[in-house]
Amino acid sequence: MQRRAALFLLACIPFFTACAIIPISKSSSPPPPFPSAGGGKVGSSVTVKRAQFLMGTLVELTAVAPGDVIAQAALTAGFQEIRRLENMLSTWIETSELSRINQAAGLEPIGVSAETFDLLRRALEVAEYTEGGFNIAIGPAVRLWNIPEAPRIPSAMELEIAAQYVDYRRIHLDQTRRTVFLEKPGMRIDIGGIGKGFAAEKAAAVMRENGAKGGLVAVAGDFRVFGRRADGTAWPLGIQHPREPGKVLAMLDVTDEAVSTSGDYERYFLKDGVRYHHILDPQTLQPARLCQSVTIIAPDATTADALATGVFVMGPARGMALVERLGLGAVIVDAQGMVIVSSRLRDRVTLSP
Repeated sequence: MQRRAALFLLACIPFFTACAIIPISKSSSPPPPFPSAGGGKVGSSVTVKRAQFLMGTLVELTAVAPGDVIAQAALTAGFQEIRRLENMLSTWIETSELSRINQAAGLEPIGVSAETFDLLRRALEVAEYTEGGFNIAIGPAVRLWNIPEAPRIPSAMELEIAAQYVDYRRIHLDQTRRTVFLEKPGMRIDIGGIGKGFAAEKAAAVMRENGAKGGLVAVAGDFRVFGRRADGTAWPLGIQHPREPGKVLAMLDVTDEAVSTSGDYERYFLKDGVRYHHILDPQTLQPARLCQSVTIIAPDATTADALATGVFVMGPARGMALVERLGLGAVIVDAQGMVIVSSRLRDRVTLSP
């Protein structure tokens, strides 16, 4: 369920990365090819940016603060928070809490931290209101497809076997004991569709606690903005066109919000002219086919991250109905390339010609 998607931050931030969120400069000259640890000063505030490789991707943090020392401290605290959460949640780290849960599938409940328990609780809530479109129990199918590390098309028999282990209702949370139990041996939690958003939300909170008045946290396709830029303006953001690399599909200004995009164009492979991407439909365990991209705007990054995946799987009709019911924002590109904008964003989004 891990995903990447492209968002462009149209601010004066001298980064260029190969990951999902690509900040670019407003000037006509291209941005430098590698991250910069430098900052800029506008008025009484400074803007400092740094990048580190964490959670399997390049994480980019920007802090706006009254002085350089405070800005640097906020960035350091933000990176430390993401690293702490990675050690707790990464299934690539054998000692992490999620790895221990997966290893104990069918055997025993595992006690976890309050944060891990909260993340899994939120994930199961989103699974319910996306009608299973978002599903952290999909880990066995994700391993079969193994996109992008060593992609392959699993056989029908392999998928039929995996289907026995992807029922999220067999994930049992005991709030009193704060334990997690996977009912069947062979089950495997995969938080790729919510973990990075969760980390982005936590990092933004820590940066604020350490004195940042404004900033952004970019973790793959998950983007958390708080406050304003040093000049007092909102953060302009562009959504990438899912079929034309480097082209902006739509633009909007963001303040104190989270934006996440799921798309079929960042992690995929082609075989016999068919695009196989990493966003799997839990019902078929095949790549979901109803959308090219889904961008969700929500008050927090955890919600935006999970809903971007869930709505992508649900498709434009059911997915947009859910977004409207929840009172959130969305820009959906359906399988034919038609752009659909939710009612809350129609006065905020500017579509490119």
